[in-house]
Amino acid sequence: MARWIRMAGIGLLLAIASYGCEDKIKPSVLPGIDSSTLPQQESWNSKIVVSDSGRVKAVIYAGYLMTFQSPAETHMREGIIVHFYDDAGVESSVLTANEGIVNDITKNLEASGNVLVVSSDSTELRTEKLYWDNRKQLIHTPEFVRINSTKERLQGFGFESDQHLRSYRIFRVSGETVPQ
Repeated sequence: MARWIRMAGIGLLLAIASYGCEDKIKPSVLPGIDSSTLPQQESWNSKIVVSDSGRVKAVIYAGYLMTFQSPAETHMREGIIVHFYDDAGVESSVLTANEGIVNDITKNLEASGNVLVVSSDSTELRTEKLYWDNRKQLIHTPEFVRINSTKERLQGFGFESDQHLRSYRIFRVSGETVPQ
């Protein structure tokens, strides 16, 4: 009887071992879809921290993001919020937009769709597309912009500023100053 139990046990072990040895089937992508165009990663309700030498320069929140290997970009959808920080680590402005793209090599940002930047002194910038240059810490756009502050209401095409909206230029400008 003990011999029969041992033989049954060995048979069971062989059956289990042979079951694990079957060929694994590689998952396939649907026919007609180029897998190189699919994102490498996807994430929902995400946070990206952009820093330099241990100092936080910006924190980006996105409802949905997709990371691609080629080109090295992160595409953000379903609303984005970017908090910009000065050299002292104090929040200096907040950008909101419908969507954006971060170049994963340069860390530059392109924001589009209902772009709004509000500085710590309540200056507001509105446009449809805005670019942030991480290395220069500048925001710019060739698009139409509107600026509202306690001192002035300006609009025009083409814009360049530090990311804090303290020193800006509007090209092809029109507007009015607000009496004090």
